[in-house]
Amino acid sequence: MINLYGTHIASLSIHRVGNKSRNEGMFLSAQPYKLDDELTPLLKEYFFKPFRDKEENYFQFRHDTDLEFHEMFNLVTAIFDQPEQVHAVSQKISKYLFDQSMHPHIKSGEVYVAYLENLQIDNEKVDGVGIFKSEIKQDFLQFSEKENQLDAVLQQGVNLNKLDKGCLIFNTKKEEGYKILSVDSNRYDTRYWLEQFLGVDAFEDENFFTKKYLKFCQDFAKDVVLPAEDKQQEVMFMNRAVNHFAKNDNFEETNFMNEVIDNPSLIPEFQHYKTEKAPKYKIEDLSNFPISNTAVSAARKKIKNVINLDTNIQIKMDFINPDSAEKFVEKGWDEERQMYYYLVYFNKEQKS
Repeated sequence: MINLYGTHIASLSIHRVGNKSRNEGMFLSAQPYKLDDELTPLLKEYFFKPFRDKEENYFQFRHDTDLEFHEMFNLVTAIFDQPEQVHAVSQKISKYLFDQSMHPHIKSGEVYVAYLENLQIDNEKVDGVGIFKSEIKQDFLQFSEKENQLDAVLQQGVNLNKLDKGCLIFNTKKEEGYKILSVDSNRYDTRYWLEQFLGVDAFEDENFFTKKYLKFCQDFAKDVVLPAEDKQQEVMFMNRAVNHFAKNDNFEETNFMNEVIDNPSLIPEFQHYKTEKAPKYKIEDLSNFPISNTAVSAARKKIKNVINLDTNIQIKMDFINPDSAEKFVEKGWDEERQMYYYLVYFNKEQKS
């Protein structure tokens, strides 16, 4: 979990980079930007709001050989080692971003490099580096009074309600490539920001493993449980899977299979499916790991717990109280109508 409300922008440098393939050039500021009390809270909201509203999917710098050969890792490390040199390093970061701006779709824009203090991550206070980019300009009207006439002038500027690209690099887990959060509002050049500029991969921690394993379970339910049984059992399998994760601090695969898979004949199917699909989810050797409650809560919101019937009726299962769906919903076949039915038991209707 992160908390950015107490974060202080200790230094901010602003530069501009163009599209190198279009010979647009770049502009590097000679000095850090002087923040004032009026602009600082606006910039903090502009920079940090996308990360507060976004699911925490962490990245880390990654290099095929060694991190010592990773350009951005070295530049960020130089800032953490000597924060007073952040402006000089920000120029190098902007030059490196400019060198990656070769695709014709990449837009020119302002680059903000900030040294940040008092970020909170996983209940620890650390420093950080923020790199942000504004690309999309919006039209706005500026008004001026001239004698007895009010004039309107059309200008362009940055909308402080929407950050185009940004990343927060936390000064923690250095040996693993730091912990990094990234946002990108413009989907036309995603590879450019994450892969070509930042050079990151997913950070493989408990959040990553929990999320990946639950996604694997969701696909198993759809691809195996549903064809073998029915929609109700698909929903109930995921119901049991999510609740198993929710009530345990650590995941152990054998316990998971025994508790969650009702039909014993599906256990070898589960094992075979994992062997076949594991590389897709990066869970090949994953059978024990700490569980992330944050990832479980996020997965619970995404997993569909509704049975849609062709008679325009929906039945919504309860993921909070899984026993209810097991005890009070029965599926059957009506010979006279030649139709399936669900029988639902209850004592009284609840007021909405």
